[in-house]
Amino acid sequence: ALDNFVNCRTYEHISNINKLFLNNFSSTKEHSEHGQVKHENFLNSTLKYEENSQNGSTNNLKNGKYNMYVSEGNVNINEEKYKDNNISSNNTQYNNNSSNSGILNDEGPLWKEHIDDVVNENKKKKMNRFYLDSQATTMIDPRVLDKMLPYMTYIYGNAHSRNHFFGWESEKAVEDARTNLLNLINGKNNKEIIFTSGATESNNLALIGICTYYNKLNKQKNHIITSQIEHKCILQTCRFLQTKGFEVTYLKPDTNGLVKLDDIKNSIKDNTIMASFIFVNNEIGVIQDIENIGNLCKEKNILFHTDASQAAGKVPIDVQKMNIDLMSMSGHKLYGPKGIGALYIKRKKPNIRLNALIHGGGQERGLRSGTLPTHLIVGFGEAAKVCSLEMNRDEKKVRYFFNYVKDYLTKHLDYIVFNGCQINRYYGNMNISFLFVEGESLLMSLNEIALSSGSACTSSTLEPSYVLRSIGISEDIAHTSIRIGFNRFTTFFEVQQLCINLVKSVERLRSISPL
Repeated sequence: ALDNFVNCRTYEHISNINKLFLNNFSSTKEHSEHGQVKHENFLNSTLKYEENSQNGSTNNLKNGKYNMYVSEGNVNINEEKYKDNNISSNNTQYNNNSSNSGILNDEGPLWKEHIDDVVNENKKKKMNRFYLDSQATTMIDPRVLDKMLPYMTYIYGNAHSRNHFFGWESEKAVEDARTNLLNLINGKNNKEIIFTSGATESNNLALIGICTYYNKLNKQKNHIITSQIEHKCILQTCRFLQTKGFEVTYLKPDTNGLVKLDDIKNSIKDNTIMASFIFVNNEIGVIQDIENIGNLCKEKNILFHTDASQAAGKVPIDVQKMNIDLMSMSGHKLYGPKGIGALYIKRKKPNIRLNALIHGGGQERGLRSGTLPTHLIVGFGEAAKVCSLEMNRDEKKVRYFFNYVKDYLTKHLDYIVFNGCQINRYYGNMNISFLFVEGESLLMSLNEIALSSGSACTSSTLEPSYVLRSIGISEDIAHTSIRIGFNRFTTFFEVQQLCINLVKSVERLRSISPL
């Protein structure tokens, strides 16, 4: 079956497989029915796609007609009987007489057995598992998957093979993805986007690449400014640079999690090379005053980098207006694939220069050598394109959920604290402290709901969040905190169940707590 799968060559075959995948990937019938709960018009979030074999389009399924809709986050295929493809919507298997029957074995798609096992096991346990940890990662958007599949099968050329059309196809796809990312952030030139393996590599390239390059030109330039609440990959990179003789100033934010402009201004010295501040904090969701920070850095003639892995595709970004010189982005944080990221580097006079961390064939303008993963880049670009179109709708949805949960918990529970600024924030990120309840115990009692106690990069430790401690929250209260992450596919039913179960669990744990 695997041999048949990898040997298929036509887009119709790939789309049929994708269609089957989406059908199997949908939640159980009971969960899908819950997903149809109507609550305010914008929460329906219905996206309809129709395809007819007569129109000659290469998008989605060529043979036949179907509607794919995302209703409050549930992905479903709505059709009569897959008549034109001899595919039953009940058993999702190819008919033996179908011209496409060679793609799959008699048991259906390769992944179906595993997915069915998971679904059946959940039914036995009467479980409804909800994902509300969207700062750790997001589900890949079905439209992104649809765009990626051809580049995982029959469009497999190396984007740097300039001598034949296999390479030209891949190169065009890569450049189209650059354009989509550039449009998302209002960049000017495709050469401003450098693809990396993710935001961690982008942050390392930005800080180490810039500091080592400009320090080599002028040994006096060796100072960096950042904050105490950056992501670990920024903080650890800064500590690495300190071992190489660089000076780093770690600014303390206020109790809302915001860094004061005056503190930044007072920290800038003659030897300062750059400042780096996170756009949207990954633990508490606050949005820094990026535009004014960028203006200040431009005025003081220092470079400005921001880690926008939690911001890109979720909040409006204009790198021109905000005077951002370098910006890190991540694919899997905006409904794209894992393993792909980008570093935006503004092209200005004089151009920003930096040293490469990875050396080899000279790809990505010599800044990031290595064969480009075309399928991941295509998915990243498509995710950026979808975010450009749907950001406003997504923001309204997560804002509504944020306010609903806040109102519900305030009404039903005492001694709760909503961490971080409640105004200048991304509303898909909610950090709450439930006093007299151990956060880890609360997460264990809600084991059917995916939540977290902070950054996924540090969740293996039992130490309280350094972000919460930095904004003045005591260690005891920091230990009582959990993070909730809403996303494009979160349903109102899931939010309702979260609230009900949170209240029950907190009340039960408080009743047995020695605190």
